[in-house]
Amino acid sequence: MQERSELEAAPRPRRGRGRRPAGEVRADVLDAAGGLLLDRGMGTFTIEAVAGRAGVSKTTIYKWWPSKGALALDGYFHVVEAVLAFPDSDDVEADLTTQLRAFVRILTETPAGRVIAELIGQAQTDPELSAALLERYSGPRRDLAVRRMRRAQAEGQLRADVDPEVLVDQLWGACYHRLLMPILPVTEEFATSLIANLLRGVRP
Repeated sequence: MQERSELEAAPRPRRGRGRRPAGEVRADVLDAAGGLLLDRGMGTFTIEAVAGRAGVSKTTIYKWWPSKGALALDGYFHVVEAVLAFPDSDDVEADLTTQLRAFVRILTETPAGRVIAELIGQAQTDPELSAALLERYSGPRRDLAVRRMRRAQAEGQLRADVDPEVLVDQLWGACYHRLLMPILPVTEEFATSLIANLLRGVRP
């Protein structure tokens, strides 16, 4: 089973006195936001709590993040980004399998799966969070997958007439469906089967 520590940021060196660089402060805020989400979920996530854990003022946080939802999404992505790095080899099937299986492990073996389900749920009634979800998480993640598929099309590994946007919905959307409607489990084997079944129909 994937250990929780895989999603935790490495300990930061002890802070010295005086004004800290903006990049260091921002990183501390993201560490704090991601840690709070994994520890407690979205229900008790607040700007005040993040400010307290990061050792910064609320004013500092609001300079970079306009809302709690925007900060939560950036904090979430901060802790999962390294694990969800999209591979880019010469084999699109291998790349998609590696990425989708890593995504499934995040959903099922770490607190991040519960957190993203909470964020998606709250986004249905929170327009600011919904916009932030698209801008800061789902949009960029989708773009990575689409770009990888377009390169595969240019290299002749996928049919040129296939819409990569639809392929994203068929692969990642199926995993989200099982996460949010848990009739059947989300497993790595499920992810592998999705890709195998799909690519049989979109190979040239």
